[in-house]
Amino acid sequence: VQLQASGGGLVQAGGSLRLSCAASGRTFSTYDMGWFRQAPGNEREVVAAIRKSGTSTYYTDSVKGRFTISRDDAKNTVYLQMNSLKPEDTAVYYCAGRSSGLFFRTSSNEYDYWGQGTLVTVSS
Repeated sequence: VQLQASGGGLVQAGGSLRLSCAASGRTFSTYDMGWFRQAPGNEREVVAAIRKSGTSTYYTDSVKGRFTISRDDAKNTVYLQMNSLKPEDTAVYYCAGRSSGLFFRTSSNEYDYWGQGTLVTVSS
């Protein structure tokens, strides 16, 4: 599967952005999907993830209550709605996918397919 992320940009603190990740192929609905980010000098970290069915989601603590992950299997797309953005949210954001298994995985090394990344810059 190929993933194409979009929607990044420059926004002021307190603002909002919505990231989109479009997937190719017919098996999107069978994949768990995740959003990860990497800031300069930092390791890549999970931001949010969603189970193939959409019934289970995961958020890292720093974005709970501000970010929402969702998916539209009819459009082969996963979204990340980011509200109340903070300067510390500045990073390159990547979408990723993996074939869903028995357990819901949120570690980056568990994901097999990656998009190219989209830069989010939050100014103070």
